[in-house]
Amino acid sequence: MSKLNLEQGINALKEQIDGPTAAFFSSCVHCGLCAEACLFYTETNDPKYTPINKVEPLRRVWESEYTLFGKLKKALGLSKPVTDEMLSEWETLIYDGCTLCGRCSMVCPVGNDITGMIRKVREGLVASDHAPEGLVGASTRAVKIGSPMGVRLKALSAQIKHIEKDTGLTIPIDVEGADYMALLSSMEIINFPEYIESLAKIFKQANVTWTISSEAFEATNSGIQIGSSDIARELVQRVVDAAEKLKVKTVISPECGHAYTAIRWEGPNLIGRPYPFKVIHILELLDELQQSGRLKTAGKLAKKLTFHDPCQIVRKGGVEAQPRRLLNSVSSNFVEMSEHGNMNWCCGGGGGVSANERADELRLKVFNRKKIQLEEVNVEVMVTACANCRLVLEEGLEENNMDMPVIGLTELISEHLLEDRE
Repeated sequence: MSKLNLEQGINALKEQIDGPTAAFFSSCVHCGLCAEACLFYTETNDPKYTPINKVEPLRRVWESEYTLFGKLKKALGLSKPVTDEMLSEWETLIYDGCTLCGRCSMVCPVGNDITGMIRKVREGLVASDHAPEGLVGASTRAVKIGSPMGVRLKALSAQIKHIEKDTGLTIPIDVEGADYMALLSSMEIINFPEYIESLAKIFKQANVTWTISSEAFEATNSGIQIGSSDIARELVQRVVDAAEKLKVKTVISPECGHAYTAIRWEGPNLIGRPYPFKVIHILELLDELQQSGRLKTAGKLAKKLTFHDPCQIVRKGGVEAQPRRLLNSVSSNFVEMSEHGNMNWCCGGGGGVSANERADELRLKVFNRKKIQLEEVNVEVMVTACANCRLVLEEGLEENNMDMPVIGLTELISEHLLEDRE
């Protein structure tokens, strides 16, 4: 790596240091509780995966540039500078061994947002050209094509054509003035098109006006995953432009964790202004429709099932009660895993880890934590609300020879619509 790239990385780290970051480093008591909250540490017992260790490059820059003691050490040649070799080592650690799930931040006794600091470190790594090939490729495709998986409008149109032919339903495209504009993740378009079909069925029953934008249908934000605010901002702006062009009242984030984080929580700060529309997660909307009587279901699934809480949606997004109300409306045998809700364990593939082939072996190893959870409750079906989680869970179950279907919650609700059972 060139000296210029190293300087760019260090400068990017400097830009990430603000008052809260300085307070975090000053207040850390090195208790180690964050380690026990991280599945990469609990399943490997390797101290390098301790969350607070992952922010060491940022801590070194903070100490040497913004503390009196650090400046003195630097002047005397006693400090440990951030080097290219260090960034190379931490790149593997941070992108392979962290899903940005936020569980470590939940247990910190002094309230440090450790996950937020790890995200800041990724900003420095991207600026210094240290990022996994898989995430770099996904981000490049997202910017150039509009989708991290390279899914173009032609592919979406083909899926819509099949769904309309099979169901007789209409899936609206580019309709101005609709109440809702639905976003989709690439995985829902390619791997789980039943999600699109479920939306059409549910919205028809609930008499919801909705549309999909041909110019910004992709919800996945690779900029959030790789740690580039510039890319994240560009991808959010596309959605905002499309929503404003179609004059919709609300944008629906799909069953995708980081998409929800990007458009709901980080988006307005990234583009520097509030939205003229509301943003809601699909589970929030389904719950609202059900509570108001517009969404009616019939019958309940008797098989014993549990719910995997997607980290970004539940722990970091607060959508915890809604999926449980929805599940109880269509299931007579819903049981919770021992650690659930805002303390549920990550699937192991968030934060871009599942898009990083280099991390596959480690990801499958840490799936052991989810395996233990599932064995404790001995269920027949697992339900979740994130397409990425769904793929990762399916792969982990297959690797462990566990025969268990994974179902999207929106799909499950659609299967129990009252009109389909009359």
